[in-house]
Amino acid sequence: MTTNHDLTPFRIDVPQADLDDLRDRLARTRWPLPVPGRTDDFGRGVPLPYLRDLAEYWRDEFDWRSQEALLGELPHFVTRIDDQPVHYVHLRSPEPDATPLVLLHGWPGSFAEYTRVLGPLTDPVAHGGDAAGAFHVVVPSLPGFAFSTPLSGTGWEMSRTADMTAELMSRLGYERYVLHGSDIGSAVVGHLAMVRPDRVIGVHKAVDGRLLAMAGQAFPVPDGLTAHETAEIGRVAALNAQDLGYLMVQNHRPDTIGPALTDSPVALLAWIAEKYQGWTNPAYATPDAAVGRDALLTTVSLYWFTRAGASSAQFYYEASHSDVDWFSGTHAPTAWSVFDAHPLLRRVVDPQGAVGRWVEHTEGGHFPALEVPNLLVEDLRAFVRDLGPGSRGPGRTQ
Repeated sequence: MTTNHDLTPFRIDVPQADLDDLRDRLARTRWPLPVPGRTDDFGRGVPLPYLRDLAEYWRDEFDWRSQEALLGELPHFVTRIDDQPVHYVHLRSPEPDATPLVLLHGWPGSFAEYTRVLGPLTDPVAHGGDAAGAFHVVVPSLPGFAFSTPLSGTGWEMSRTADMTAELMSRLGYERYVLHGSDIGSAVVGHLAMVRPDRVIGVHKAVDGRLLAMAGQAFPVPDGLTAHETAEIGRVAALNAQDLGYLMVQNHRPDTIGPALTDSPVALLAWIAEKYQGWTNPAYATPDAAVGRDALLTTVSLYWFTRAGASSAQFYYEASHSDVDWFSGTHAPTAWSVFDAHPLLRRVVDPQGAVGRWVEHTEGGHFPALEVPNLLVEDLRAFVRDLGPGSRGPGRTQ
């Protein structure tokens, strides 16, 4: 491991030439020929009229400099861990005894998806809450994502990323902390809690009802299901199977899709927008309706400017070719916040009631920090509050 422990302030400043290049590429997009009779729903993927409208907005109306300035109001830093550039946001609470908290994103997310929860988490008094619910928050970018690029080499999967996260928190002077993660982030925090139990106050995971599709794969099918319940699991699994093309490609052939995601902004836009469509709450007809058009395009832009479309896909390959379980067990206090919840989910993934705190919401989806930030904030506060006064970790930094 490198001995360079510098924690260097970082400023987001995309060169104007990169902005000009993006607009030029969008203007010169070579669009597919329309298929007669093709409806404008998402049944075959992102429909062409919707994608063109989104791309035109990205080119002509989306203001990256405005989003860059908003992100720039946060305290960004970079360091090197295991020879890998690591970007993170470190936001200290005005409450000196606040509990340290790590927020880890997944794919196709980024550190930016947590911007809507940072204020309430770090300064609850200013947002109508209690000072006892304050956190010092650290939001790393996973290796190969956003400004934690370029990748230093192969081998960045859950275990190595967990070690990276623990090392980052040590460098920041935090001895114990709460972990939160969604998607890839939930796998990383679970593994970190398993291998470093002395460092972890508690683990909070955000999941959504689609996880039910893992019955019979990652989780056994429970006994005693009615015929209706068995059919319901099959229905969810069948719907989920239609959405797994990205997974097979990124698990096994990331180098094939990587050039398209790096060279064509519309390819990247379609690749990511499709996931936001399928994974946000189905009450919304389009992904930008669920999270906001500018928020969606900020995420896509971060992938574009950092070439993370290709490097983030490598995480899936490394994970699928490692022996690390996505669902690591831990003895640390654990909470699951389930969004767009399905009534059968707990019977499948937690039949013994091992998860200490289980909260279900009909709202939200795969990106709760963007979709329903207030619900996520309250769940995190309640989880730590229920752990008791002894759960509050040291808030010092070096």
